[in-house]
Amino acid sequence: MRLKLALSAAVASLLFAAPVLAQEPAANGQAAPAPAGQKDPSRREARMARKLERMEHRLNRAVERGRLTRAQADQFLAEARQLRDDMSGQLRASGGQLTEEQKQQFHQRKQALHEKVHAAIKATSPRSL
Repeated sequence: MRLKLALSAAVASLLFAAPVLAQEPAANGQAAPAPAGQKDPSRREARMARKLERMEHRLNRAVERGRLTRAQADQFLAEARQLRDDMSGQLRASGGQLTEEQKQQFHQRKQALHEKVHAAIKATSPRSL
């Protein structure tokens, strides 16, 4: 009987506390959720970090397979990190939104890096006759 009463009290307290625990903390140094229609800058930065990690993995695999040198891979990674840092800085400076011109500029830089990586890999790939 006591166990049943204790469990009932625990469940009741959780039911009453759930809405309070689900609320976002107010003005305690954490960023407020992004307004409707805008993406959360921290989410965007996390996505960019994941993309960089995947790129690093692909470059390391290319080095292991002998399609790139370690120096080439390190150079491409440094360039990708610089691009990510530039984009993150622009996002922070502008409150999480980039202008169309900035988006286009970053897209062109990403495409140029992509083409350089592919050209380097293609130059060292074995040619079949």
